[in-house]
Parts: sequence; C-alpha cells; structure tokens
Amino acid sequence: MKKFLVLGSLAAALLVTGCSNKSNVESDANAQQSGRYYNNDGSGYDYNRDNFVNLEERISYVEDGLRNVFFNFDQFVVRPDMQSVVERDARILTSISAGTLNVRIEGNTDEWGTDEYNYALGLKRAVAVKNALVAQGVEEGKTSLVSYGESKPTCTAKTRDCWAENRKVTFKMLP
Repeated sequence: MKKFLVLGSLAAALLVTGCSNKSNVESDANAQQSGRYYNNDGSGYDYNRDNFVNLEERISYVEDGLRNVFFNFDQFVVRPDMQSVVERDARILTSISAGTLNVRIEGNTDEWGTDEYNYALGLKRAVAVKNALVAQGVEEGKTSLVSYGESKPTCTAKTRDCWAENRKVTFKMLP
C-alpha cells in the first residue's frame, strides 16, 4: 500500500510541474505575438526600458545593445551565421527602448580593392542589412545608409583576422 502512495505522490508532483511549465511557454508566445518584447534571449538587454534621463542615454543604451553584422571577403550577402544577429538588432530597433530614434546603417570593408570599389561594396552591405531589418519590422523611413569603404578600419594589422574584423556593417543611432 505504501508503494502506491509514494508512486501516486510522485505522479502528482510530476503533473503539477509539467502543467506550470506549459502555461509559462504559452504566456511567452502570447507576449511575442503581441509585439511586446522583453529579455528572453539571455542577453541582459531590456527591450521595454523607457526610463532614460535624456536622449543621449537612450542613444547610448540602444547602440550598446546592437551588434555588428560581419561579411565574407568581397561579399554583401548577409551570412547565415549573422541572421540571428540581424534578428536581435531588429528586435532592439523596434523596441520601446529605441523609441522614435532613427538608425544610420554604416557599411565597411577591408583594405583590399580600390577606394571606389570598397565604397560601392560598403553601400551594398548596408543595403543588404537594411533590407533584412525592414523584413523584420524596422520602419524603412527610420533608416539611412552610408558607406565608409575602407576609410574607418577598427583593426589596422595586416592579418586575415584583422581584415575580417573590418568587413562589417555598424550602426549609429540618431535623434
């Protein structure tokens, strides 16, 4: 008789635990469908933050949350491993935290190629990221584009890793 009591108690405990997790998952899905974003990606970024002291603090907070989008050599197609970065950046740019800010999407290249070629490639990269962000819900009218080509490197060593670090799109938030 004691066996049945212990087994019955364990079964009841498992049922209660299983039911509570299901309701949390459903509420998470409902919140995402309604467009209310919150920190469920483990990043520590609060998509709903709206208590900024001033505009500069809001700009800084949003810029700190955005991640660069990196590209392969001589390419302007968003890499598959960068898709999740673009999706997260789009969540930030459409969040309460971003408010009415605009974003400048900045294309960059490594030093290989002519200045003219690199400016064109940087612009193509910026356009590719803009299109991906717009597809994720970012308002096209809140975006602007610029290409810096090879003129603003973040790394100046003559190595493959350094060149790869310079092949990217960065973001600048604007009022």
